[in-house]
Amino acid sequence: MLKKFSWAHGIILALGLFIAFILFLIFVYSNGMKNSELVSDNYYEDELAYQEVIDAKQNAAEMPVKPTYTQVPEGITISFPESIKVDDQKVNFHLFRTDDSNLDLKKDVTLNAQKSFLIPKNVIFSGSYTLKLKWHQDKIPYQIDYDVQWK
Repeated sequence: MLKKFSWAHGIILALGLFIAFILFLIFVYSNGMKNSELVSDNYYEDELAYQEVIDAKQNAAEMPVKPTYTQVPEGITISFPESIKVDDQKVNFHLFRTDDSNLDLKKDVTLNAQKSFLIPKNVIFSGSYTLKLKWHQDKIPYQIDYDVQWK
């Protein structure tokens, strides 16, 4: 038969379950948090300069036509319309991967004669990205962000 269950057994059982719960939090739950990263290593400086980003995004939002991106078998093609006159034909793009900063790609490129450039597929891995395009037109900054799902 079962031994009588007394209040002492209840206290021991409750303490044992509490200790098991704490050990679970320490060993199992904390291992899932190891892949979390900061968006930027120097986020304080980035936050102080964020008004410039807001202004650049506002400038781009007021444009009647915007740059477009298309996914092609060779990679991602970014095309600028003829109405956008990019200073020195220089564009900065940042292909930002939120879950792994090792897969980020940041580069300054020069537009070709068709006012476009290609991000080759061999530097892009499957997953979700944010494509940040930055350029200047008449020394006025512009920035536009696109969500990109690369397969």
